[in-house]
Amino acid sequence: MNGSNGGKKAGGRVRMTGKQRREQLLEIGRAVFAERGYDGTSVEEIAERAGVSKPVVYEHFGGKEGLYAVVVDREMQLLLDMVTGALTGGHSRELLEQAAFALMDYIDTSTDGFKILVRDSPVAQATGSFASLISDIATQVEDILGLEFKARGFDPRLAPMYSQMLVGMVALTGQWWLEVRKPGKADVAAHLVNLAWHGLEGLERHPKLVGERKN
Repeated sequence: MNGSNGGKKAGGRVRMTGKQRREQLLEIGRAVFAERGYDGTSVEEIAERAGVSKPVVYEHFGGKEGLYAVVVDREMQLLLDMVTGALTGGHSRELLEQAAFALMDYIDTSTDGFKILVRDSPVAQATGSFASLISDIATQVEDILGLEFKARGFDPRLAPMYSQMLVGMVALTGQWWLEVRKPGKADVAAHLVNLAWHGLEGLERHPKLVGERKN
C-alpha cells in the first residue's frame, strides 16, 4: 500500500517545514546564548543540538550574528510589550507597581531572554542594547510622571530624567533578583515602589501594595 509517510524521513525523524526549523533554531540559539554568552556560542553547537548541519543555520540566519540579532529583537519586543501592557491605569503609585511587576514577571518567565539582554555583545550596536530598551520603557512612564510633577508643583520637564532613574532602578534590582530569587516578587515590587514613592527619608517600615495584584 502506497500511503503517506506522515511527514517523516526514512529514519523516523519528523521533517520540519522551513518555518518550524527556523523556530527550532531560534529556541536552541536562545538557550545556548543564555548559557554561554555570545562569544562562547558556536554555530557548530547550535547545529548539533538541532540535529542539522551548519549550512542549515547559515541558510536561515546567515550565521551566529544574524541568529543572535533575531533572538535579541524578539526578547526586547516581548519585554516592552509586557511593560506597556501592564500599565492599565489607576493611581500613579499603582502604575509604578504595574511597571515593577511587569519587569519582574519577564525575569521570572523569560529568564534566558533576560540573561541575553543584560549581557554585552559585539553586535549590540546592530540589535540595540538593554540600556536602549530601558530607555524605551522609561518613555512609556514619562507622561505619568509629568502629570504627577505638574500636580505637585514640580517642573514637568524633569519627568524624562526621573523616568530613566525609576526604570533603571527596577532593571538593576531585577538583575540582582535573577540570582537570589528572595524575597518574593511581590515583596520586591513593594519595596521598589516604596523607595521610588517615598524616597529614603519617607520610607515606610512595612510597605504594602496598593493595587489589586498581590503576587
